[in-house]
Amino acid sequence: MERTFVMIKPDGVQRNLIGKIISRFEDKGYRIVAMKLMQVTRDLAERHYEEHRGKPFFESLIDYITSGPVVVMVLEGKDVVAGVRKMNGATNPAEAAPGTIRGDYALDIGRNVIHGADSVESAQREISIYFKEEELLNYEKVTEKWIYEYE
Repeated sequence: MERTFVMIKPDGVQRNLIGKIISRFEDKGYRIVAMKLMQVTRDLAERHYEEHRGKPFFESLIDYITSGPVVVMVLEGKDVVAGVRKMNGATNPAEAAPGTIRGDYALDIGRNVIHGADSVESAQREISIYFKEEELLNYEKVTEKWIYEYE
C-alpha cells in the first residue's frame, strides 16, 4: 500500500465541497490515515510550493492557498497516488473530464478545488510538511477484503 497527500483548497472549503470530495475517496476504497482542517501559514505554503519559487504565479499561489482554511489528508491504498490524480482530473478544469473532481466542481485553473501529490516522492515530502509521524494512523478496515484481492 502506498500513501498520498491531498488538500482540499480554500475554494473547495468555502464552497462546502469537503464532504462530497471525501466521500468520493471513501467510495473508491481509499483509507484515510490522517486528516485535519487548518489554516496554511505562509511558511508552510512556501515549503509546499518550493518548486514554483521564482515563477510569475508564485506570490498569487501563496496568497490564495493562505487565504482561507484547507483540509489536508493522507490517503492510503493500492496505487493511490495515480488513482487520486485521475480522480482529481486535469489541473486545468477546462481540460478535466466530467466525473473527475475538477471536471465536476471547478471552472478556473486558479480555483481548481483540490491538490494531490504527483508522485510517491512528492507525497512523502508533502505529508512530512503537514503531519507529524505520530499523526499517521495504521489500521485495517473490515471492508478491505471486499476491495482488494490478496494472494
